[in-house]
Amino acid sequence: MGPLTGKTIALTAERRADEFATLLERRGAVTVHVPAIHVLPLLDDSDLREQTDHIIEKPPELVVISTGIGFRGWLDAAEGWDTKDDLLAALGASRIIARGPKARGAIRGAGLREVWSPATEASQEVADHLEAEGIVGVDVAVQLHGTITEWEPTIHLSESLARLGADVRAIPVYRWIRPVDQQPLIDLLAKILNHEVDAVTFTSAPAVASLLSSAKDNGLLDEFLTALRGPVAAICVGPVTSAPLDALDVPTRMPERARLGALAKFVIDELGVGA
Repeated sequence: MGPLTGKTIALTAERRADEFATLLERRGAVTVHVPAIHVLPLLDDSDLREQTDHIIEKPPELVVISTGIGFRGWLDAAEGWDTKDDLLAALGASRIIARGPKARGAIRGAGLREVWSPATEASQEVADHLEAEGIVGVDVAVQLHGTITEWEPTIHLSESLARLGADVRAIPVYRWIRPVDQQPLIDLLAKILNHEVDAVTFTSAPAVASLLSSAKDNGLLDEFLTALRGPVAAICVGPVTSAPLDALDVPTRMPERARLGALAKFVIDELGVGA
């Protein structure tokens, strides 16, 4: 009998979901895993290779790394092209900004060091910092952050920096897509609407956006939002992830640190016996 005995928790993450599920199931929870998004790496993309070659040939003054998974995927692609060492050398010659702790961890894991990172993962905070610093005419490479949808109240960082006067190179490392087979998401929505889960967990804003889109496409959006405003808790890894729900006035909960382990502990503390 663990603190989560009798609780059913939905997991929408694609990556590290097994690890997350194990942490919760050891505390007695039943988990329902339905990935809300799929990450498509662009490792064979000609544009990515062309941009990589350009960076090696002419390192930018500033590089903005948006995501840990994207940066690692970029290095993996470069390794496949036998240019990883050259890419790392070029990035090491540039000033690097990390858009949050996950990106920062990936940068340091590659033996590089960032010059600045925001307290959150908000693209707007990066843009504000660089605007204050002054980036008119600065050569900036920006690793793109997946795909923006109608549900994500965020900014295209590359476009924002270009408007501030920077000479921007966009690095398209990967993109998010909604699952081709929507039936598992529809089944998950039914469980949420029927209050068969106690909480839904999210580890990325695109996952939230995907589930919102599936609900809207199936005429279930109002019922879905009502469930999340009522008996089904929406638990997010951090404020960037919760932003689409915040914009819809859905109450969300989150740990102080945007980490998977912290999220698991938070779920246990929030939903466990005696919480």
